[in-house]
Amino acid sequence: MSEERDLVKNETGLGTIKIADEVVSIIAGLAATEIDGIAGMSGGLVGGIAEMLGRKNFSKGVKVEVGEKEAAIDLYIIVKYGTRIPDVALAAQENIKRAIENMTGLSVVEVNVHVQGVNFPEEEQVVDEVRVH
Repeated sequence: MSEERDLVKNETGLGTIKIADEVVSIIAGLAATEIDGIAGMSGGLVGGIAEMLGRKNFSKGVKVEVGEKEAAIDLYIIVKYGTRIPDVALAAQENIKRAIENMTGLSVVEVNVHVQGVNFPEEEQVVDEVRVH
């Protein structure tokens, strides 16, 4: 397969502008991490287990389908416990759509949010003090 297939091409009077799918994925991933209530990105389901990913690889947990002028995004997230999931998902959809459209000029036709899990806060372990007399 040619690398050309994975690129968005725009012909201008000055030449061709190419945007790789990976770039669109990274933009979406960065926009998602800006949303309060998202604990992390998920690599998708493998055998029913969602894997929590660090913030270094921003394209993980993001699947993009990019055409010549449009893009569709699938986002796989883990939400923080106690947040209202519909609000978090809507904020992610809006932020990702705005970021991709502003940075690439592509029209985002859909942002599908797949909630893969809930991150529970670590319980603070209280250690009883033992006094020696």
